[in-house]
Amino acid sequence: MSTPPSPRTVLLRRGEVHSPADPFATAMVVEAGHVAWVGSEGAADAFADGVDEVVDLDGALVTPAFTDAHVHTTSTGLALTGLDLTAARSRAEALTLVRDHATAHPTDRVLLGHGWDAARWPDRTPPTRAELDAATGGRPLYLSRIDVHSAVVSTALLDLVPGVTDRPGYDSEGPLTRDAHHAVRAAALAAIGPQQRTEAQRAALRHAASLGIGSVHECGGPDISSEDDFTGLLDLARSEPGPRVVGYWAERDIERARALGALGAAGDLFVDGALGSHTACLHEPYVDAVEPHSGTAYLTADDVAAHVVACTEAGLQAGFHAIGDAAVTAVVDGMRAAAEKVGLARVRAARHRVEHAEMLTPETVAAFAELGLTASVQPAFDALWGGEDGMYADRLGVERARTLNPYAALLRAGVPLAFGSDSPVTPLDPWGTIRAAAFHRTPEHRVSVRAAFTAHTRGGWRAVGRDDAGVLVPGAPADYAVWRTDELIVQAPDDRVARWSTDPRSGTPGLPDLTPGAALPVCLRTVVFGQTVFVRPDE
Repeated sequence: MSTPPSPRTVLLRRGEVHSPADPFATAMVVEAGHVAWVGSEGAADAFADGVDEVVDLDGALVTPAFTDAHVHTTSTGLALTGLDLTAARSRAEALTLVRDHATAHPTDRVLLGHGWDAARWPDRTPPTRAELDAATGGRPLYLSRIDVHSAVVSTALLDLVPGVTDRPGYDSEGPLTRDAHHAVRAAALAAIGPQQRTEAQRAALRHAASLGIGSVHECGGPDISSEDDFTGLLDLARSEPGPRVVGYWAERDIERARALGALGAAGDLFVDGALGSHTACLHEPYVDAVEPHSGTAYLTADDVAAHVVACTEAGLQAGFHAIGDAAVTAVVDGMRAAAEKVGLARVRAARHRVEHAEMLTPETVAAFAELGLTASVQPAFDALWGGEDGMYADRLGVERARTLNPYAALLRAGVPLAFGSDSPVTPLDPWGTIRAAAFHRTPEHRVSVRAAFTAHTRGGWRAVGRDDAGVLVPGAPADYAVWRTDELIVQAPDDRVARWSTDPRSGTPGLPDLTPGAALPVCLRTVVFGQTVFVRPDE
């Protein structure tokens, strides 16, 4: 956002300020959009007469605002304001929601919905085209699967896409994937007018602010959204108070990405697809596929290398969507080839990214550390699909599924983590995301709440090349959130670490209790660059 910081000087006091500068801080001064001071209640008295405003926190917790490092903003807004199927518990329930939505929106050119997941339904069968035709009365309908890598559509939507039946990924009855899916998605999104698109973006950013999110990384691209969608979002974020938006454009035309205002030709530049849609690229076949196959490869190691070289030489971040182990291997091999050409130091300095990076091995984890790659990951994926009876186990078998999302191994290797949601795939939910990482379904992959919190605050800033933000210390941008929460504690996967961390001599700031079942903190206020962008209405 380009709104200048408020010139006002504000003293926040009588709370708990989460700051490494003073682990016992209860007060903070904000001046000209930056943190000016943090310290004790007694010392705050010296500032009280010289500030424009004093905010009594009444015991509330102040933390850095969260950064969601992977968001699809317009799709998130459309899910918030339109047809959201994530709560549908069966095919019949999903069809009822479609029918009700079609009735309530008689003038929409194309009906849009998101979030169905047949893997969680009793019959594990997505709606058929005939069922969708009946539910919509023959109108165009696009329903993306929860992972957004496949979709079911009505016949009327297919009729709007000439030649779609000849595209890879077309299925006469089942979900569409690959090129066929990209084509129908483009047709569906093209039906959204500028006003509807802007309102969806505004709704998503307002929702993010209400959750204490001060920055989002928009992952756009020609296979995801239009150029107008991308530039419109960046313009909106610059013109209205709200979360900052950092744009990534997933295209190998790096000059186009630069012209659109993207920080990098990165984000969802697809090396493969998704596990739920059987399109993540694997070294070994899926165990539940009707016909044995190992997913879909969109880019080779040579493609990756060429893109990384071009981005590095242009001073842009490169980044790739890679979920399956074969896709991650292709990224690592391509990155190494690029490093041989332009130099390892330059590749490391560029802070290139890998989105999702779910199926890692000890070798690829070590390669991430060697190459300075940021792992932009989504812990809620494990909460939703992990475990011995989850979708991962269905697709891969229990033993392979247990290797997914190894956050502890990444941190031990020194790989920078940036947490996000991939919303609308999983909801914007920063504290829930931290909980998912700290209580990973596979215990050996768990990290401390403190490490997860850092990945969701400072990690997102580091991923865009800023080491001076995402933390409440003097000189840092005043992006912060105020929370109502219970007693602060220190949670770590190792009891010995937890005992040490709660010793006052350790100087470790506490965080809310995120034990599963405990109430999550409630955001009372979100501030970006010193400007309030959200206040809870009932406070």
